Amino acid sequence: MIRTENLRKRVPLAEGELEILKGIDIEIKARESVAIIGASGSGKSTLLGLLAGLDVASEGDVWIDGVSLAGLDEDQRALLRAEKIGFVFQSFQLLPSLTALENVMLPLELHGVANAKTLARNFLERVGLAERTDHYPNQLSGGEQQRVAIARAFAAEPAILFADEPTGNLDTATGAHVIDLLFEINREQGTTLVLVTHEQRLADRCDRRLRLHGGALVGEESGHVSRDGHSGTPHLRGV
Repeated sequence: MIRTENLRKRVPLAEGELEILKGIDIEIKARESVAIIGASGSGKSTLLGLLAGLDVASEGDVWIDGVSLAGLDEDQRALLRAEKIGFVFQSFQLLPSLTALENVMLPLELHGVANAKTLARNFLERVGLAERTDHYPNQLSGGEQQRVAIARAFAAEPAILFADEPTGNLDTATGAHVIDLLFEINREQGTTLVLVTHEQRLADRCDRRLRLHGGALVGEESGHVSRDGHSGTPHLRGV
C-alpha cells in the first residue's frame, strides 16, 4: 500500500543544508498498522508528511497504492489524498465555525456523497457523540474533539489513515479511550494505519514499529501488545 525508496528531505539553512531524512526505505502492507517512533527531532512528522503527500521529497520517491507521488503535481496529489487518505492530528483540526456534525459532513460533501448527513450522524454515534452533534468545537472537551476528528477521518472510508500524535493533547484516561476507538474502527474498516507517536502504549498496539534516529531508520520492531497488556513476541532488528 505504501512504499518509499531512498527518501530524503533537506532544507536550506544560512550555513548550508540540513538533512532531516536520510535515505528511508520502507514498505507498508494493506491493512497493516505501523507506528513511527523516535525522539523529538528525529524526523517522524516530516516522514509522515512525505508519506501523505503533504510535502515533497528532496530525493527519492513514495508510492501510494502503486502511484508515484514524484510523478504528480500538487493538484494531483490533493486528488489522491481526497480519494485514499484520511488524517487525525494532535490539534484536532476541526473548523470552529462548524458543528460536530458539519465537521464530519464536510469531507463527505466534498466527495459528493449523497447521504453525507446520515453517514456523519452514524459515525458520531459510533464514537459516542450522538448527543453532541450540534455542538461547536469550543463546546467540546479535548477528547470529544478528537473523537469528532476520528469520525471525520473514517467516515470517508479511506484506504490509508495517517495520525500525527493523536493522543498528544489528551489526558491518560481519555487518550486510552481514543486509542481503543481508533483501533476498533480501523479494524472494522480494514484501513492501513500509519501513526507518529511518542506514547509507548499507542505504539505497542500496532503491528510494527519503525524507529527513527537523526533522520535515519535505525530499527524495526514487530509484534503488538493487546488491549489487556499482554504482548506478542516482539522482534527487534537493526536496519
